[in-house]
Amino acid sequence: MKLKNLKKKIRRLEKRLQEGSTKLANLRQRLQAAEAAKAMKAARKSAARAAAARPAAKKPSSVKKPKKKLNISPERRAQLSAEMKARWAAKRAAEADAKGASSDNQHSAAGPATQAPQGKPDGA
Repeated sequence: MKLKNLKKKIRRLEKRLQEGSTKLANLRQRLQAAEAAKAMKAARKSAARAAAARPAAKKPSSVKKPKKKLNISPERRAQLSAEMKARWAAKRAAEADAKGASSDNQHSAAGPATQAPQGKPDGA
């Protein structure tokens, strides 16, 4: 082999080894960064879990959810109010009949039956 070719091969090999070492260093640095990011994420997650577990016991007593406002017309609101009042009155009457019938030891079917409100006109 000629001297010139031998020098050229040596030069190429040295260059390849140097590039390999820089690539290796770069990959090691990336690995270290990825491990550090993973550790930070795990630490953040555990801290968030601990924080969520702590105030969970206090949360129901201190924070109340605001009521959701229904977007309905005043006419429909009045109609719903009337239906609810009729339903509650019927329920109270049924309870009163049940109490009266149980104290007299009579059948509750013999008493007058209360009629539930009719169907809703607008389907809501």
